[in-house]
Amino acid sequence: MASLSSGNQVLELDCDGEIERICHALQEYSRKYRRRGAVIAMSGGIDSSVCAALCTKAFGPKRIQALLLPEQDSSHSSSSLGGMLAKHLGLDYIATDLSPALEAIGCYQWRDDAIRTLFPDYQQDWKSKIVISGGAKGGFHYFRLIVQTPDGELLEKRLPHKAYLQIVAATNFKQRIRKTIEYFHADRLNYSVIGTPNRVEYDQGFFVKNGDGSADIKPISHLYKTQVYALARHMELPEAICTTTPTTDTYSLPQGQDEFYYALPYDKMDLALWAHNNNISAMELSRVIHIDAEQAELVYADIEAKRNATQYLHARPVLVEAVTEIHLDS
Repeated sequence: MASLSSGNQVLELDCDGEIERICHALQEYSRKYRRRGAVIAMSGGIDSSVCAALCTKAFGPKRIQALLLPEQDSSHSSSSLGGMLAKHLGLDYIATDLSPALEAIGCYQWRDDAIRTLFPDYQQDWKSKIVISGGAKGGFHYFRLIVQTPDGELLEKRLPHKAYLQIVAATNFKQRIRKTIEYFHADRLNYSVIGTPNRVEYDQGFFVKNGDGSADIKPISHLYKTQVYALARHMELPEAICTTTPTTDTYSLPQGQDEFYYALPYDKMDLALWAHNNNISAMELSRVIHIDAEQAELVYADIEAKRNATQYLHARPVLVEAVTEIHLDS
């Protein structure tokens, strides 16, 4: 029977064996679908960095098209870390500023219009982010909008549902435009597009449908983020990448993933999901990650709630009648 008593040791893995297995899967996909290499957008985060390193090992640096796809709200460190990784791996990369395209289709205007329903004085030189509340404490999830004026003052209000939906819909343009650029280069080169979600992101629906959720192969979706960090260190990626803190890199104010979506920081979230998947009691989880038993029960409930709420993101398009001549992999 699985046990959580050893803490993070339950997430230890044979790094060499895992790297070989993933590289083999990448190569098999490429052979099956006659792709010549891989396209990957590198944000400087741990997930895309490890995926880039794995693809480089599987195909060689000359068959990788690396992309840096910043926009006006991106952290300056994203491009610098992405460039550092490209140099480390020996990859040529194309940098494309997405801000003009996002401006043209109304991304920032739609977002700012929604923000001004709460803060009428909000201007483009202000900064903002959304923060999740409620669910981990047993209540309904709700969101707060935090804005920062040019002189550094932080203002905060509870975010009504209509404004929340419009802000999220507008910011989802960012992931969808990035994916459009990725598939342009994939079509141009006859390459595969690499998806970068880790297991918690994939399981909990932390991705944009037809945005960062769209890909030809997702090589680390079975790995917990703790394991992704372990692979990064094993493959000797730059220290600045191996120690980077997970962020959404979507809003202009710095935003941790646990602020926006998860009930816990990534290391505890990994253990909570592993424990839930392995039928570990909330009581045992609470002892290991140092939260009270009631909160552990709420974390488990939150995992299930997110699985239910995000089924739509995983769903394939529905056909009214099956076209039996087309055989798709499950």
